[in-house]
Amino acid sequence: MNLTRSMCALVLAAAVMLPGVGMSAQGAATDARPPATSASAINLNTASSVELERLPGVGPAMARRIIEYREKNGGFKKVEDLMNVQGIGEKRFLELRSQIVVTPAKAAQ
Repeated sequence: MNLTRSMCALVLAAAVMLPGVGMSAQGAATDARPPATSASAINLNTASSVELERLPGVGPAMARRIIEYREKNGGFKKVEDLMNVQGIGEKRFLELRSQIVVTPAKAAQ
């Protein structure tokens, strides 16, 4: 019993000290960061590979596929088009949706 209390106290102390992490009413750690605003969200039509890799679960290969899709199709028309990229299913898309935006790609001059 004493060990259980000590572990709970340690977990609670760690959650309080970590930035961006809070506790839900049920006692589980939650991500307290606010959702991305359009100013801080990553634009799928203009983001570089490095910017895309800042998204959770997006590494170099996935970033490359996103850029290839964008170039092949003339850009993303809506954020849901991201699910047309190989490796991005509905579950991953739902995790990314609050962090991405699509604005029309600038016309080539």
